[in-house]
Amino acid sequence: MVLIAQAVYVKRTTPRLPGAAGPTEGLVPGDGEPFRLAVLGESTVDGVGAAHHEEALTGCLARELARDGRAVRWQAVGRTGANARVTRTDLVPLVRPADLVVIALGVNDTIELRSAPAYRRDLLALVVELRRRLGPVRVVLAGVPPMSRFPALPRPLRDVLSARSTALDAAAAALARVPGVTHLPMDPALLDPAAFASDRFHPGPAGYARWAQTLADHIL
Repeated sequence: MVLIAQAVYVKRTTPRLPGAAGPTEGLVPGDGEPFRLAVLGESTVDGVGAAHHEEALTGCLARELARDGRAVRWQAVGRTGANARVTRTDLVPLVRPADLVVIALGVNDTIELRSAPAYRRDLLALVVELRRRLGPVRVVLAGVPPMSRFPALPRPLRDVLSARSTALDAAAAALARVPGVTHLPMDPALLDPAAFASDRFHPGPAGYARWAQTLADHIL
């Protein structure tokens, strides 16, 4: 009963921020044929917590990948509230041909109490569907954010969701055995209070910038 009451309270009191405004595609100028980046997933890809996609996850990651001087063409394909199954059925068809697809999922599957084996199956089906449409594209699975660090969540709800998010991230990491798939866990240190937007649940621009930098460090 305590968990249900806390979940209802969080849902009622957490501000509902919109997704990022502006184009969901763009180009970071640079040398040569543009490297094609697609980022696919839930509200963080939708840019909730940022005013424009340029300061949300996809835009920040594109600039980080262009820091060696190459051009990067980017596309953000995100939906607030999407889980892995919805992403496969509704969002994958929107992804343009890419050299790299970064998948950022897991928070909604955690909230829905999806089991780790089921989440792994959903992610695998998502990767298979991406490659059926795009060919043997390189895929990076961004780690499920450790929900123990979300300021909006009270205890004990935070502890329950933290354990589930950890289990789902381990399930995602197991897919790194698939050729061309990489799993990059999220460093909990990225999620200090200053990294969050006003809802204390999604990243703000500073949080997106730091997350994108750590992803790019591994990708490059």
